Amino acid sequence: MGTDPVLRIEALTKRYGERVAIGGLTLTVPRGQFVALLGPNGAGKSTLFQVLTGLFAADEGDITVAGISMRQQAAQALRHIGVVFQQQALDLDLSVRRNLQFQSDLQGLPKALARERIAQGCERFGLTPDLDRAARELSGGNRRKVELIRALLHQPDLLLMDEATVGLDPKSRRDLLAGLQTEVKERGASVLWATHWVEEAEQAHRVLVLHKGKLLADGAPEAVAQSLGGATLEDAFIKATG
Repeated sequence: MGTDPVLRIEALTKRYGERVAIGGLTLTVPRGQFVALLGPNGAGKSTLFQVLTGLFAADEGDITVAGISMRQQAAQALRHIGVVFQQQALDLDLSVRRNLQFQSDLQGLPKALARERIAQGCERFGLTPDLDRAARELSGGNRRKVELIRALLHQPDLLLMDEATVGLDPKSRRDLLAGLQTEVKERGASVLWATHWVEEAEQAHRVLVLHKGKLLADGAPEAVAQSLGGATLEDAFIKATG
């Protein structure tokens, strides 16, 4: 797999008509790093994720995932990505097991391997007793855990989390963060976590502050606070983004 960054974004620009949603964004994410993409609503976080997942095409620039260009080989690059979007996307009438089996089939995982990874994921997040319950019977926090397990079934190099804790209680938010940090530590996965919650960003190895499609700061939480002139990361974030 080498030492190349798992994600490289070069001069990325995305426009909607005359409005520039992302303007000339350049950054890299190395392997085994938990990165928080911190920005207010309208900063361009969701647009960036839509481009990263192939839903939208960039107007300029390029993205490489695990060394593969999205512009030239999008399907191959996307195999290295797992994603949990802000809007929940489970089939609520299917059981947890069936939701996860369906995803493993889409990923082409052998049946035995899929069963093993489903069992491991559900055990890690305490969902083994719920495997045969319909997804609609679960709490919002547990549905999110199922979505995270689903995103990790093919063991992606890069996991994208788009405002994934919106509407969740504090314990569910903590559980999700802990699960992701375990993936980073044990498997060397990289996480790009889009959020507008400063307390979530403070737990990351690195914080990217995005505002109006531009990168304002990049570094460890304490370094970002200092560079933006705030006593704390929250003070700095408010000061920089208004």
